[in-house]
Amino acid sequence: MSAQTGLTAILPCYNEGAQVEVAYRSVCAALGSIDGLELLFIDDGSADDTLDRIRALSEKDSRVHYVSFARNFGLAAAVTAGFRYAARPWSVQLDADLQFPAEQTWPLLHKAAEGYDVVFGIRRDRKDSWLRRVGAAGTHRVARGLLGIEVPQGASSFRVVRTAVGRTIVDLPTGNSHFVAKAPQIGARYTTVPVEHAQREAGTSKFRFGRLAGDAFELLFGFSWRPLNIMYGVAGVVSALAVLLGLLGAFGLVSATALLVATLLAAAVGLASTALVGRYLHRRMLDVRPRRAYYIREANIVVTDEDRLDGGAAAVPPPVARLGVAS
Repeated sequence: MSAQTGLTAILPCYNEGAQVEVAYRSVCAALGSIDGLELLFIDDGSADDTLDRIRALSEKDSRVHYVSFARNFGLAAAVTAGFRYAARPWSVQLDADLQFPAEQTWPLLHKAAEGYDVVFGIRRDRKDSWLRRVGAAGTHRVARGLLGIEVPQGASSFRVVRTAVGRTIVDLPTGNSHFVAKAPQIGARYTTVPVEHAQREAGTSKFRFGRLAGDAFELLFGFSWRPLNIMYGVAGVVSALAVLLGLLGAFGLVSATALLVATLLAAAVGLASTALVGRYLHRRMLDVRPRRAYYIREANIVVTDEDRLDGGAAAVPPPVARLGVAS
């Protein structure tokens, strides 16, 4: 159960060994005056010394808690674990790379005090690559304007959330992990606040084009049926035109070239329709397939047995041969 006061700073980490202490010092300097501050590091199966550094911090500072995954399950899984195990009534999601400086949490907290459940930070002067900036902005505009999906334009992963509401969002029975679109979907009171954006201080960016494309697909095909309905309409029109051209061709009223072009166009629309239906079926399979978002190998807080890799069973050493008995 959550404490009655305080703030949990959720810090997902993946191979961020060079940045762990930097993030710790930054959060403590900016938010250390909060009574009941908790720093919750989520180690997403790092292969470097990230977990060792987090352990060392937890031994020196009782405010530092951590959960370490059995392997790399991805940012969405880390965020899910963060909100599930946050011990304070309010949480702020930060990146270990500190591209959202920890002191920018205060404007979000002040806005949340006006009665909001979620306050998203919007970058004033985004320092990311042009591809990432244009891709994210374009996806949000298409989602809102064309598909009718309620999503805060420009909302980022930097957000202050009432922890209980955050748990409701991440525990929705769906395979879709798009937090920004889920918040309006459940009726959470949300708003946005402009915040500063900084360059990464250490380590390397984990951004990949595939992740950007995956996030876009999650949003566009996970919260609206319009793409499928539009394709139905296009397929119907193209099919009707193909039948008409076929009849005209049978009477010799159109050329063979026109018939070939029409055939290729109809085939292209058919393939696109099949691919789109397949995408929605894949989305549906993720929603109904029983699975866990992550498994935990180690933690310095109490976690549920269901989330543990070994189901909470006691660690027992492997058997050895008795003395005097050949192995």
